[in-house]
Amino acid sequence: MAAILAPAKALAVNPLKVSQPVGAALAFLGLARCMPLEHGARGCAAFNKLFFMRHFREPIALQTTAMDQVTTILGADESVVEALATLAARDQPEVVGLVATGLAETQGADIPRTIAAFRAAHPGLAAMAVVPVSATDTQGCLESGYALAVEAILDHLGPAVPAARRRPRQVNLLASSMLCPGDIDVLRAWIEAFGLEAVVLPDLGDSLDGHLIEAGFSTLTYGGTPRPAIAALAQSAATLVIGPSLERAARRLAERTGLPTHSFAGLSDLAACDSFTHTLAAIAGRPVPPRLCRARDRLLDAMVDCQFQLGGTRVALAADPDLLAALTVFLSGMGMEVVAAVASARGPALAGLELDEVLVGDFEDLERLARDRHAELIIANSHGAPVAARLGLPLLRAGFPVTDVYGAPSLASVGYDGSRRLLFELANLMLGQYREIAPYRSRYRRDAPC
Repeated sequence: MAAILAPAKALAVNPLKVSQPVGAALAFLGLARCMPLEHGARGCAAFNKLFFMRHFREPIALQTTAMDQVTTILGADESVVEALATLAARDQPEVVGLVATGLAETQGADIPRTIAAFRAAHPGLAAMAVVPVSATDTQGCLESGYALAVEAILDHLGPAVPAARRRPRQVNLLASSMLCPGDIDVLRAWIEAFGLEAVVLPDLGDSLDGHLIEAGFSTLTYGGTPRPAIAALAQSAATLVIGPSLERAARRLAERTGLPTHSFAGLSDLAACDSFTHTLAAIAGRPVPPRLCRARDRLLDAMVDCQFQLGGTRVALAADPDLLAALTVFLSGMGMEVVAAVASARGPALAGLELDEVLVGDFEDLERLARDRHAELIIANSHGAPVAARLGLPLLRAGFPVTDVYGAPSLASVGYDGSRRLLFELANLMLGQYREIAPYRSRYRRDAPC
């Protein structure tokens, strides 16, 4: 079990973590006809929107209550009521995700009372759901803010009691923030291979996969989990949870619906993929499809092909807890050694890691540990590129944000095929680090230079 070390510095140098409001807004971007509304300063929302647009390279639905000095001191309740009314009149969203940022939390905003005031002032807008989330910037990271938003979505839009009838071919999939849209597409196809239908929450694979819409442009999300599907989660046969950060949300759903829950820390290593496949086979009552067996055989062959290139490689890894834990298991399974692990914040995924220590820190800590422990590979988001350049090491981009390459959100790293792709990317990165040894030429040869 890894020792979780707290940062010893008075400040973060080159921060690793992304704030909770970004994670909460990301979860709402996975809902259909939704508008995330950040209750905070104008600059905070603009900065977060820029992060999303550079990562996904898509239009992003995100608005702000634009708190200023006056509303911060005297109260911003009217700003929230006015913002909600404006969104309803202009964009007509089905769901508004009201994210209370650090500024609103410090100011002491009473969000439930403000929503009640909005309902009283605008009774004709009762059909528009408002889901509040307390996601202060001073705690947690993107992953924890995302998890808080998922819990709030289930509390306000999900079923409250067990269903009177069931849909035996439907399963719920709670998807962690470590899963990109490409991962969601792989999981959906994996589930459908057994004749099952997945209700993904949040469904970033449907909303942020980079597709064009017939309307050309929409101020709301371009897809995602429909509101009626969230209300019908209790009718499913089971709930599948990917990522320890969503365990609390899964427990709350199970307590209300009585559904069996199957949890997976990650789906990038062979054992986890097999476990997920066998779980789906048991739920569906069907044998494993031949194409999945074929994909498994290809992954095994890739593991054999890459083992000599990857075995023994010393890795420095920086990520949110769920992703850090999943990658650690994957890398260890290939004989690679994680010599430096830096997490953006504490999280439930870190507790059972088979590492000596995990440091909650920043990119300065990652650079120091990677240098001192002679790492040969860096794994981090795009903000780790300067670190890798200074150390002269290859960088595998993973996590959020990835802004300096195209197509990162569509590259799956889960499932048999996704794990195979990840293996090849790692092997190709390491392949360029070794040079052929120059042939020995004796100085006594006749044609040797003097």
